[in-house]
Amino acid sequence: MNRKTLVLPAVVGLLAPVLAACGSTDSGAGGTGAIVVGTTDQLVASAENPAPLDPAIGYEAGVWNVLRQTVQTLTAVPNGGGEPAPEAARSCTFTDTENESYRCTLREGLTFSDGTPVTAEDVKHSIQRVIDIDSDSGPVGLLSNIDTIETKGDDQVIFHLKTPDATFPYKLATPAAGIVPKAHYPAKSPREGFQVNGSGPYTMKPQVEDGRVVKITFSKNPSYKGELKVLNDKVEMDLFVDAEAMGEALDEKKIHMMTRAMSPEQARDMLVSPKEGIELTEMPGLAISYLGFNTKDPVVNKAVRQAMAQIIDRGEIAGKVYGTTAEPLYSLIPSSISGHTNAFFNKYGEPSTTKAEATLRDAGIKTPVKFTLHYTNDHYGSATAKEFKAIQQQLNSSGLFDIDVQGTEWSKYRPEQKRGDYAAYGMGWFPDFPDPDNYTAPFLDKDNFLNSPYRSREAQNVLIPQSRREADRTAAAATYEKLQDIVAADVPVLPIWQGKQYVASRDGIAGVEHSVSATSELQLWELHRPGA
Repeated sequence: MNRKTLVLPAVVGLLAPVLAACGSTDSGAGGTGAIVVGTTDQLVASAENPAPLDPAIGYEAGVWNVLRQTVQTLTAVPNGGGEPAPEAARSCTFTDTENESYRCTLREGLTFSDGTPVTAEDVKHSIQRVIDIDSDSGPVGLLSNIDTIETKGDDQVIFHLKTPDATFPYKLATPAAGIVPKAHYPAKSPREGFQVNGSGPYTMKPQVEDGRVVKITFSKNPSYKGELKVLNDKVEMDLFVDAEAMGEALDEKKIHMMTRAMSPEQARDMLVSPKEGIELTEMPGLAISYLGFNTKDPVVNKAVRQAMAQIIDRGEIAGKVYGTTAEPLYSLIPSSISGHTNAFFNKYGEPSTTKAEATLRDAGIKTPVKFTLHYTNDHYGSATAKEFKAIQQQLNSSGLFDIDVQGTEWSKYRPEQKRGDYAAYGMGWFPDFPDPDNYTAPFLDKDNFLNSPYRSREAQNVLIPQSRREADRTAAAATYEKLQDIVAADVPVLPIWQGKQYVASRDGIAGVEHSVSATSELQLWELHRPGA
């Protein structure tokens, strides 16, 4: 990527999948039973989070990849991208010119998997409970702009919004707005455990050991009514402790496909030396990696954060740690999303210890600056530890920093990060929907994903509301440029890289190239055996 000029096409939507490399075309795992998919996502129940798969609580890619198979949403982003289309609804539209009132009419005969009807009251119950439960680590921020929910008869739902929001149809397409039955999901409290009930394309049965899901069986839901075409009868998802164990299972024909998260080394090795019977598929990705900060902690004040932005060499990290699976990122908004600018490169240019030293000196900060940089060691893949060792080396070799790095399990890491226990920490972001709003509001708005104390009145009170008024999302580009400039100047977060996605599969499985979206959503219904 040319860091001064945007050279990738800017689109609001997804890019076409590309086949990167393949091995033999001979029969692979074969068989006529369930298609078995591997993942390194971890689904763990704990005292702090006893309800990890409740749509009001779960707000991470692994959880949503379970919910998308089992619960329906009123709208859905079509495979291949574009504007949301009706899914559980047969029609949805804004009823005013200000984008403040949104009406959906349900499909006729829609039922949950147990045969009970899905009504407008179920939709209201499902979405209102997310707002009422208001989980501090949940997806409530996506729905917080809802003022009231009105129903008319059994099939009409009208959402009255507090402020105009042209992105609201995208938010209704997320599992945060998943429709669940009242009988299983209390109005004011989470549903504990790992069972999920809905009206989606599959029913699910989890296998749990010691409070951790090790396997989920997804069976085709005969009651499903929607736009999706389910091309298989059963998919099993095996959850592995790491990418190496998942890769061994693929080699030993215990699984048909490995998804999140292959390691960079695995992708590189398969590209260089394709394995017989295994195909590697490269897909565009919209995931990003970044550093976050507790901006109230004086050790990482604005000057310190700016100095870090000046020193860190994103190109070196992307190239040496991730190879072909990542590229440097100079904004919260990825280069393939409309509105992207290289705001950090425009402000800081090439990495420079001299400029960073001047920034710290002008702020009267004594060097070396000491603190611990935290990361999660079991959530984003095996390369995360290498990434943070590389960041540590870059900062410490400048002589301006003396930092330690520390890895922690996600189940402990996320609550500690939300509480503000860490001065600086690493995070990844898998977008809820492919729009620049979802790369800015979750970090800058009042109810932000990080629970960050950082506030920009201009961003929160002016620019974010202004950007949401534009039904034509490309018309909001100038507003998003200002938001990106604010982030580059204040550095409440520091973007590092944006990723690509690789999926490896055994011969005999089709639909792989459509089974993972650019926003990292699993679409298991696309998988099938040729001729089946």
